[in-house]
Amino acid sequence: MLIGLCCLVELVLAAADAGMIGTTRWRGLAYQNGAFWAGLLSDWRPNYAAQPYVMFLTHAFLHGGFGHLIGNMLTLAFLGPVVQGRAGMGGFLVIYAISVIGGAAGFAVLSSTPLPMVGASGALFGLAGALLYWDWSDRRRANQHFWPVLRMILLLVVLNVGMWLMLDGYLAWETHLAGFVAGWTAAAMVSCRSRHQSDVCD
Repeated sequence: MLIGLCCLVELVLAAADAGMIGTTRWRGLAYQNGAFWAGLLSDWRPNYAAQPYVMFLTHAFLHGGFGHLIGNMLTLAFLGPVVQGRAGMGGFLVIYAISVIGGAAGFAVLSSTPLPMVGASGALFGLAGALLYWDWSDRRRANQHFWPVLRMILLLVVLNVGMWLMLDGYLAWETHLAGFVAGWTAAAMVSCRSRHQSDVCD
């Protein structure tokens, strides 16, 4: 459902960009009204009253073209079923939503750019954070080494640095970092409330 919705939005905007439907202004209007603008949390005037609130969710359904979309959706298709298999559909949706909102909040706090932020990458790093939390939790209970978890976190850091360099700094690393932390935290919450979890919460 999430993949289909994101793809549908980008297909409509791409068709408008190509002059096939609507107007070429549609993408700009979508970003103006649905992207995450940190300035709206300070002294910027919103286009509509609820914009400073709904943008915490709507930004995750907008992307900066097919390349951005495909990379994110392939990652979602890979990580989503794994998280859902561990947490169930309800747990997956909770982790995804908290990661989307947390990633946006992190961008608002850590970024100083006036540019908008779009994309589902905050949620995707949240899913990665959830999986690594469960790996860490399982290893703690089994008295195993944490190095594999730390190695994956280091790999994510290196990946972000590489993408930041490739994109000349046009990377919302703040969203990735905050989304990861939000996903890790959300997974702990979901696990603690699960009926299949032990009495001890991490």
